[in-house]
Amino acid sequence: MSLQDGMSAFNLEMPSRVPRTEYSAHEHWDLINAVLGTNVSHMSSQEERDRSSSAFMKAWNYDYQWGATIFSGDLGKYHTSMGHANFKAGNVDFDDCVGSCFKSVEEVLNFDPLNSLPAYNNSTLIKRFNQMYENRTKALPTAVHSVGTYISAVSGFIDLFGWEFFLEALAEDSTRLGKIMERYSQWLQKYFNAMAECDSPVILVHDDIVWTSGPFVSPEWYRKYVFPCYKRYLAPLKEAGKKVLFCSDGNYSMFIDDIADCKFDGFIMEPMTDMAYIAEKYGKTHVFIGNADTRVLLTGTKEEIENEVKRCMDIGKKCPGFIMAVGNHIPSNTPVENALWYNECYEKMSKR
Repeated sequence: MSLQDGMSAFNLEMPSRVPRTEYSAHEHWDLINAVLGTNVSHMSSQEERDRSSSAFMKAWNYDYQWGATIFSGDLGKYHTSMGHANFKAGNVDFDDCVGSCFKSVEEVLNFDPLNSLPAYNNSTLIKRFNQMYENRTKALPTAVHSVGTYISAVSGFIDLFGWEFFLEALAEDSTRLGKIMERYSQWLQKYFNAMAECDSPVILVHDDIVWTSGPFVSPEWYRKYVFPCYKRYLAPLKEAGKKVLFCSDGNYSMFIDDIADCKFDGFIMEPMTDMAYIAEKYGKTHVFIGNADTRVLLTGTKEEIENEVKRCMDIGKKCPGFIMAVGNHIPSNTPVENALWYNECYEKMSKR
């Protein structure tokens, strides 16, 4: 009943069990082998890995599978490589390549995204979104799926300029950089216009707007330049009747009300963001997904893991749109026995 329960949550219809999703667990090969009795690894063929991932998500009863469509590749040559630490099993995602096409802060502040970034027509984008949605639905027909953007505003600037140039440009001339944000949102708007016409009923807007400690620039800069972009993005989506989720790492508690004011239908969060506040103020009107602490699964005892699941359930279980998840991942270094115990606790507490 995963698809039905997932859509019930998105429609705020209080399914009989708390739905769930997870991130990265479907690439935790030791966990998958323990659950399925397989022998898959990062060295297996792509076909075998995909098949095992789908079987695992069915076994763990995923009701929603997180999914964006528009990433840094859409920026063309204007992309800063910041490297990537080991995260996935087998260190297959390690990247020590660092470089940028921007050479100075002044180059950043003179950049015009609207006239520089790649352009695609509406029909091409609609076809792309529909193909991605169809592929995901075929791979896991028992779950709700989404298409969406990963580089919505702040994350777009991180990918464009890299953190150093981004922060230096904010310090040099935050108003000028804000105007570039407005031009960037005009460039990205065509993707949202196309998503309004695509088949996916759920749209994901990912944007890492904060750090673990919270905002990295004045909150007023977000309110002047970032959140107005979101409102423009969402206008065609809401007119088309889409369910739109906001997703950010870090602690965006300060901006929960701002995000709700942009007309998002739901929140996806890490443990730092105040899920209790979301449940209290928006629990009857919004979807929210989270937010068990992955660090508890990494190093915690059985009792601590069970208590963490109970914390989330105590907050969310009374809310019709609550979806359980570990925020933000169950990475490959999570002890298998801890992940299995977490799942057992979830299943035990998920019944309403």
